[in-house]
Amino acid sequence: MAEGYGRFHFKENKNFCYYSRDSILETKSFFRKTRHRGLVNEEIYTQLFAKLETVHIKLNAYIKYIGKGQSGMKS
Repeated sequence: MAEGYGRFHFKENKNFCYYSRDSILETKSFFRKTRHRGLVNEEIYTQLFAKLETVHIKLNAYIKYIGKGQSGMKS
């Protein structure tokens, strides 16, 4: 996300945000596997997964917000 933030075009920034969202989804998947395999206890899993979910929701909102910034602009 930080890499995309410095871009001068909404479209380029949005692409980096999509990459970040993909990474969040991948992290969620691996994190579920760690719990299933008993590598992390339920309490820690719940706390960290909730934080990850918050980041995911906020990133989706940001992507939606920067998408609105393109309306009426020529590509």
